[in-house]
Amino acid sequence: MNITFSPVIAGTMNWGVWKAAFTTGQMASLIKSCLDLGITTFDHADIYGGYTTESEFGEAFKQSGIARESIQLISKCGIQHTLGSRQNKVKHYDYSKEYIIWSAENSLRHLQTDYLDLLLLHRPSPLMHPDEIAEAVTKLKSDGKIRSFGLSNFTNSQTDLIRSRVEVSVNQIEFSATAYQPMLDGSLDYMMVNKIRPLAWSPIGSVFKTDNEQAQRLKLLLAALVAKYEMPADVILLAWILRHPAGIIPVSGSCSAERLALQVKATEINLELQDWFAIWTESMGTKVP
Repeated sequence: MNITFSPVIAGTMNWGVWKAAFTTGQMASLIKSCLDLGITTFDHADIYGGYTTESEFGEAFKQSGIARESIQLISKCGIQHTLGSRQNKVKHYDYSKEYIIWSAENSLRHLQTDYLDLLLLHRPSPLMHPDEIAEAVTKLKSDGKIRSFGLSNFTNSQTDLIRSRVEVSVNQIEFSATAYQPMLDGSLDYMMVNKIRPLAWSPIGSVFKTDNEQAQRLKLLLAALVAKYEMPADVILLAWILRHPAGIIPVSGSCSAERLALQVKATEINLELQDWFAIWTESMGTKVP
């Protein structure tokens, strides 16, 4: 099934106890604000908030009164952490058929919904077997519990392994002006050829998280581009992602309705070709090859 996602996706990782610690009312208000902005897709993972954020979002969504058909819900499974109520002795990955089905159904209960628009395997495991994964996905799809299936942080060869048994529609990867390797290692080319939609986590990159030479070069250039485009630097960095022909959708980690309102304006920026290459040049610290 071909699912349409919003041009910018709201990532919920920081909505719960890991950062913002929103109340139910605050979370419901932010969900409504997202829809007002045209952000209809919400990115989850079972692990967020130590396995607590999905249930908090579910309560908030119920309180919001928004129709389920108005939004798209993404979740991820597979990471077995020592966090929260899980009785794990060591962090590991579980991609057994039974666990994938149980985890998806658990996310449905927490999110208070009958189906996920997209289920992703959160990170690859050396022990994953494509047959088991395919059986789980086929069962979940036939039961109407997921509408599409994809991966997160998978390499091309790992994706090929899974695609040999079941359709893969999405791969959520780290991609930004400071983490541009997927442009060079063939990942984005591969996804374009195989009609796999790239989603980008941490789309702003490390520009404002570090003060190394790369960040300093980019900040200097971005100051000029902010004046030129009359948009904040993070919006310009999102526009840089959106300029790529692979049709990458950024997953914003912002917890602020005001910041999200600005970030969606990235879809309106026609970043000039030389400005796009200037950002990449300053990130690399050298001229393009």
